[in-house]
Amino acid sequence: MSKILIVDDAKFMRMTLSNILTKAGHEIVGEGENGKDAIRLFRELQPDLITLDITMPEMSGIEAVKEIKKEFPSAKVIMCSAMGQQKMVVEAIESGAKDFIVKPFDESRVIDSVNRILD
Repeated sequence: MSKILIVDDAKFMRMTLSNILTKAGHEIVGEGENGKDAIRLFRELQPDLITLDITMPEMSGIEAVKEIKKEFPSAKVIMCSAMGQQKMVVEAIESGAKDFIVKPFDESRVIDSVNRILD
């Protein structure tokens, strides 16, 4: 069982991801609403994996992934993006994200991505 941190400004998206991952046997150790939460909670909880929404208020997922990777080079990050955010997804991957999943979430795609990165 892996410890996962979910960061998304939409509570519904956090709930959806949380349900998918819990059902797959993972433990959700925390949830955040923006990039600042992501960095603070990552430091605090040191999860095995973090899912980050790209577009959030206060600080974007891309800014957060850069900060997290600077402090924790081995951090495992999956970006969550809406359709049509390819340019941002590329930037996120270049900034250190390991993979991305597209909203609305496809359960099997989410689980495949998480399992591949945690292996």
